[in-house]
Amino acid sequence: MPSLRHEAFLELFRNRPALAAELLRDALGVELPAYAEARAESAELTQVVPTEYRADLVVLLWEDRPRLAIVVEVQLSPDEEKRYSWPVYLTHMRARLRCPTALLVVAPEAGVARWCGQPMETGHRGFVLRPYVAGPDSIPVITRAEQAREAVELAVLSAMAHGQGEKGAAIAEAVLPGLVGIDDERARFYFDLVMYSLNDVARTALEALMRSGTYEYQSEFARRYLAQGREEGLQQGLQQGLQQGEMNALVEVLEARGLQVDEQARQRIAACTEPEQLKRWLRKAVSVQSVQELFE
Repeated sequence: MPSLRHEAFLELFRNRPALAAELLRDALGVELPAYAEARAESAELTQVVPTEYRADLVVLLWEDRPRLAIVVEVQLSPDEEKRYSWPVYLTHMRARLRCPTALLVVAPEAGVARWCGQPMETGHRGFVLRPYVAGPDSIPVITRAEQAREAVELAVLSAMAHGQGEKGAAIAEAVLPGLVGIDDERARFYFDLVMYSLNDVARTALEALMRSGTYEYQSEFARRYLAQGREEGLQQGLQQGLQQGEMNALVEVLEARGLQVDEQARQRIAACTEPEQLKRWLRKAVSVQSVQELFE
């Protein structure tokens, strides 16, 4: 089953189908046919083949007819089965759409990208598949707000590929202006993807920048996001405080009744995360004859 991270990468291409063409043309130097529109095709195109031979996504470059079909695959780890299924994707789409096809593999880890780029011999003379691979070396590092405004999905992809590196904070800072003007649901989703992709240092730096109040591109979305985070943090803190109080009260009641609360019992009480369970223990503590009886 595809992971959430796998689906997150695909969502960028679904929201901006032209991203596949831009990566091929600008990052990988592939000459593309003239086209007026890039479309993300539905899974119906591939339902005539078994599930194990179904591509992640198909982007169709269109101008009065299909000009190029781009099969987009997100690869987060090596998978030998792909050496057999990827040629099927291309030949199937070529036969169905009657147009040239290309395979674009998005592999954010360098080792996986190298594996994906290996030539795949099919056994037929001259029929060797060499995938186009968008790895960390070819996915651009976007650190300018102007770039993010023009192609926010590409900027988010940049953060997902390079967020753990030394330029993670700069990339994330560039993405924020690109979130202004898009719908809140998509902006929140992209913001979460960026924050998840950053290392701890970059994440802390970005949060401090957003809270400073002097951030040049701070948007209404960013302010609402931070306000919501503070509210959620406050509620979580209050809840944790109440639970800690009940834990302390439980131990005090047991000790006041002359019952010995050993370290194992204290750890069990401290590990409880269910408020209702703590309340039940607290009610029982006034009548049990031993700490062990409390947990029965």
